[in-house]
Amino acid sequence: MPELVSCPDEVLGSLGLLRDDGWSVAIVTNGQADNQLGKIRRTGLDRCVDAWAVSAEVGIRKPARGIFEAAALGCRLDLRGGGWAIGDSPVLDVEGGRAAGLATVWVRRGKDWPTELAPPDRTVADVVAAVEVLREEDAGR
Repeated sequence: MPELVSCPDEVLGSLGLLRDDGWSVAIVTNGQADNQLGKIRRTGLDRCVDAWAVSAEVGIRKPARGIFEAAALGCRLDLRGGGWAIGDSPVLDVEGGRAAGLATVWVRRGKDWPTELAPPDRTVADVVAAVEVLREEDAGR
């Protein structure tokens, strides 16, 4: 499976800009360690993030707060300091991030938000737009 994935250059570049701005970036993902780590390395994301938390490695799955805490710890941060969760799953990423005390950005990928859930803080079309949201938030402070 890792051999089949890729990450667009514009996504890698936008993550680099975010880190250049002083943000710490982590990946939080459910799955088997060999598969998920293979994807992270194959796509080059390992060079664009500060940490990752893979459910099979940490023994906790999204949407549980603990996996978000593990990612923050990998960045030498504490969730009490706030932060953002970006993802395309309304429950795993947005609800999970919110429960961890994070602001949320939902990457809609052409889907509609489930009306039974509280909406995310922001909604965007893709990851590059999500990074732009964070950079705009940072500039507004």
